[in-house]
Amino acid sequence: MKKSRLNLFKLTSMSISVLGILFIIIAILVIAGIGIWEVTQSVSTDVGSGASYDQYNTLTTEYDALENQYQDIGNSVFTSKNSNLKSAYSNAQLQLENTNTSLSNVDSALSTGQSQSEVTARINAAQAQLLIAQKSLNNVTSMM
Repeated sequence: MKKSRLNLFKLTSMSISVLGILFIIIAILVIAGIGIWEVTQSVSTDVGSGASYDQYNTLTTEYDALENQYQDIGNSVFTSKNSNLKSAYSNAQLQLENTNTSLSNVDSALSTGQSQSEVTARINAAQAQLLIAQKSLNNVTSMM
């Protein structure tokens, strides 16, 4: 009887030890999996934001060139006596300011680390606004 109890104790003790080791291994694997997933997400987010920064820099460069065109045309508009031209130029300048605001929104989204979809939406809005400002300038130059 004592021998069977001893064997039962050994078997139970061994089973508990094996299960404990298995649970420890499983816990380590789960924690490692979560860590790897977090690193992967971080890397993919950084790559996406890198492309967004490139798009933002391109938009900023285009905005600066457009702003220079506005300034060049502005001198001749203000010396003109055509009130329709001045009104069209004022409306075009308003569109240029809206473009600047859109670019500031993109910069804000990038600097605060917002989601890639939010950054992309703001970049698309800035691109659309830049096209509107360009068309407004073209309208002013066609009136000259």
